Amino acid sequence: MKRPIYMDNAATSWPKPEETLTAMATYAQSVGANPGRSGHSMSVDAGRVIFDTREAAADLFGVINPLRLIFTKNATEALNIAILGLLKPGDHVITSGMEHNSVMRPLKAMEKRGVEVSVIPCSSSGEMNPDDVNRAIMTSTRAIYLTHASNVTGTIMPISEVGTIARDKEIIFCVDAAQTAGVIPINVEEMSVDLLAFTGHKSLFGPQGTGGLYIRDGLEGKISPLTMGGTGSSSESLEHPDFLPDKFESGTPNTIGIAGLGAGIQFIKRTGIEKIRKKEQELTAMLIEGIASIPGATLYGCRDEKRQTAVISFNIEGMSPAEVALALDEEFNIMSRPGLQCAPAAHHTTGTFPGGTVRLSPGYFLEKEDVEKCIVALEALAYRGKEPHS
Repeated sequence: MKRPIYMDNAATSWPKPEETLTAMATYAQSVGANPGRSGHSMSVDAGRVIFDTREAAADLFGVINPLRLIFTKNATEALNIAILGLLKPGDHVITSGMEHNSVMRPLKAMEKRGVEVSVIPCSSSGEMNPDDVNRAIMTSTRAIYLTHASNVTGTIMPISEVGTIARDKEIIFCVDAAQTAGVIPINVEEMSVDLLAFTGHKSLFGPQGTGGLYIRDGLEGKISPLTMGGTGSSSESLEHPDFLPDKFESGTPNTIGIAGLGAGIQFIKRTGIEKIRKKEQELTAMLIEGIASIPGATLYGCRDEKRQTAVISFNIEGMSPAEVALALDEEFNIMSRPGLQCAPAAHHTTGTFPGGTVRLSPGYFLEKEDVEKCIVALEALAYRGKEPHS
């Protein structure tokens, strides 16, 4: 069977670097113990895996104190902590019209509990004006929740500008970096980010079931944990620890996954985030140009590789997104993502609700020949879409 052309990296990256797989295998074969729950050497080794990965992630995001970075099972859990654990009835929050359901659904739940939510409209290409955020601020504004880049169009949001506004107004600023961590440089200090949610299984090249949340100094006391239980610390007390990272890391961690995440981050550091970004930009530019030249194909978003991540959404006249994705898979061995991509708000913004789009998201391990084959396949499908139906 020919090698698949995997264009669903916005959902989860594949393949993983060899280092990621080796680190997980080594952990399973040689360590395998519970970190922080025993005093023997294997437990200490497991704890070191978590410590090293925490330091590596903190360094990647410009976090000064690694203990301020907690591990979660994904960005969704991190965002739930940042939303459900922070907000109270009477609070007002601001978000954008391009958010993923990992932000919109918890906010909707909090809205039912008395939190007021303002959604800043974006342009049809998914771009937002920071001035609109400034105008939406009220005396009761508690927090701003903003994606770093859309998982539908790839559009990169003005994080630094909004961060400056939030810091000046003493408003908590939470960034969803699910689509950017590992592919776009992030420095929480320079960008005035108070809470940074990230996932490990996308551009950080880690396995599924890994992620994390950075919490600015002083905020941990204002956020309630979603879960409580054993932490390996303060075991003599029935009160849950209130210090980081233990406050938000109850239960046995996914240490084998964290080992893989640490290796993925080290791969990024050795390769260079600029090199990874440059290659993905080149592949994105090829796809944008190729799809734009196909009669019957409609592209969405800003259509500029410099202002977006490697995420391209489109539709083909005469075919539903599901039909296009199925044909790409079954006939051309090309993996894509059709539908609403768990972001209906973004599709309302781009005018593609309720049908959605076909999303292609090339990754670092794809080559230009793969993109060329994909464009040829889309040309064939577009021609088919124009054929009269009997």
